[in-house]
Amino acid sequence: MHLNSTRAIITGGVSGLGFAVAQHLVQHGGKVALFDVNDDKGAAAVAQLGEANARYFRTDVTDEAAVQANVAAAKAFLGGLNAAINCAGILGAGRVLGREAAMPLKNFSMTVGVNLIGSFNVAKAAAALMQHNEAGEDGERGVIVNTASVAAYEGQIGQAAYSASKGGVVGMTLPMARELARFGIRVMTVAPGIFWTPMVDGMPDDVQKSLSASIPFPSRLGRPEEYADLVAFILRSRYLNGETIRLDGAVRLAPK
Repeated sequence: MHLNSTRAIITGGVSGLGFAVAQHLVQHGGKVALFDVNDDKGAAAVAQLGEANARYFRTDVTDEAAVQANVAAAKAFLGGLNAAINCAGILGAGRVLGREAAMPLKNFSMTVGVNLIGSFNVAKAAAALMQHNEAGEDGERGVIVNTASVAAYEGQIGQAAYSASKGGVVGMTLPMARELARFGIRVMTVAPGIFWTPMVDGMPDDVQKSLSASIPFPSRLGRPEEYADLVAFILRSRYLNGETIRLDGAVRLAPK
């Protein structure tokens, strides 16, 4: 699809990777609906992007009814819906066997709930509307882009919940792409390495330096705009479907 005709829902859209995607799409003539849970950042994001181009919808991605309602409201604001980009996620770090006790099951469930179930929840609600779009070139009606992580493949100690949630996102990419093919809806996933996001920003300098040093080339953290570039490329490149692309500077995570 052409970026100037993109009408996109972006979860986690008010900061980090999601906001970078929103900026890129708006700069190229698209319109965005930002799904997130931070009202202050939501207002700031809309002020920066322009009220004609963006609207913030306070959205818990794990809430089925709320997501369905907000996807419909987003479509109305956007004047259509042909892209859903899932960037909402939580780190959910914690050892299976912590110092005091084994990990409480609610911690594991919450991480999988936001990262995996939330991605599916938004994807299926968006696909339910996209299937009725008028078919474009090659019969395309929409694109879903999910966000996994390199931790889906080589998760570190303390990432059992996070890696499981992101591995699930990778695992549902192909079957969903196969199923939605008959509607002309593509499904792709990006697996970012270590990126400059609010998560990393709060880490001590020495930790940030050692993270950068662990990345073969370029030996630095990824920039959110590089993630946004890849998402835009996926939106434009119709033959990309059913695959997960690592965007990581060739990093492979060590055990810890």
